[in-house]
Amino acid sequence: MKIPGVEVRRVARCGSTNSVLLQERSLATPVLLVAGEQTAGRGRRGRHWYSAPGAGLTFSLARRIRRPARELAALSLVAGVAAARALRALGVAPAALKWPNDLVAGGAKLGGILVETRAAGRETLAVFGIGINCHGAADLSRRMRRPVASLDQFIVPLEEEIIAAIATSLMAAIDAFEAGGFETARTEWESMHAHAGQRLKVRLADGRSVTGIAAGLAEDGALSLRTRGGLRAIRSGRVVSARLA
Repeated sequence: MKIPGVEVRRVARCGSTNSVLLQERSLATPVLLVAGEQTAGRGRRGRHWYSAPGAGLTFSLARRIRRPARELAALSLVAGVAAARALRALGVAPAALKWPNDLVAGGAKLGGILVETRAAGRETLAVFGIGINCHGAADLSRRMRRPVASLDQFIVPLEEEIIAAIATSLMAAIDAFEAGGFETARTEWESMHAHAGQRLKVRLADGRSVTGIAAGLAEDGALSLRTRGGLRAIRSGRVVSARLA
């Protein structure tokens, strides 16, 4: 697999591709790390993401970024746009986005994105971890007790083609973000929002819940909800339910 400007590495098994790349002290060029099996993968807020051999794709892309720290929270949204755009081009027509970092198809979770950063001199090292279900949606749905989607429901999941397409799209999206900030991806994210115009219930970090109509994104990537008290920007939380308004 060749991706212009990116060093590609493969490991049969590791704990977390994100953790491996975050430990890099000298990253001269972007690095893509692909793992056949990931035993200690992480989702948002420390949730576990386990990937059995052959069941899914798990990989991380690390590269240096020059943007103000206050803008970096939008990186998971930029990555979501890049991944959904690539999947649609490959034939996964219903690929869409759930705020803030899920890939969905037909209302079911298809994958997740975890972006982690650390200071690297005057730049930031950003690591974009992506996990996508390839096979076994029915089994996953039973185990997790919620709808789960997998790529084999839509296309023949050719690992190298999919990873290369997403990584290439992600590199282009990050280039655009570096040049123009989140505004370069915001309109496209909103066009791919699986819950646009729906009534959402969002669980906040402190345990409280907020309900309102999804009204796009704020300039910094926060979820805009139209509530009884007016427009509210949600910067940290989890969508726990969605229904037609």
